[in-house]
Amino acid sequence: MSIAELLIQIDAEIAQLQQARAVLTGAQTKRRPGRPVGSGKRKKKRTMSPEGRARIAAAQKARWAQAKKAAK
Repeated sequence: MSIAELLIQIDAEIAQLQQARAVLTGAQTKRRPGRPVGSGKRKKKRTMSPEGRARIAAAQKARWAQAKKAAK
């Protein structure tokens, strides 16, 4: 075998190995649906207004009163 033939054979083997590696790494890096990683800056934490907090508290107290009334 000449050097040229050896180089051609080595190049063919390298190409096969690269394809096999691509298949193996592609199987490990498949992404699940959802928000892309690093899709933007971190958003500011949302805060609730005192009025909204009071409405939620009143609704919860009403649910507790109804449950207490039903338990009697």
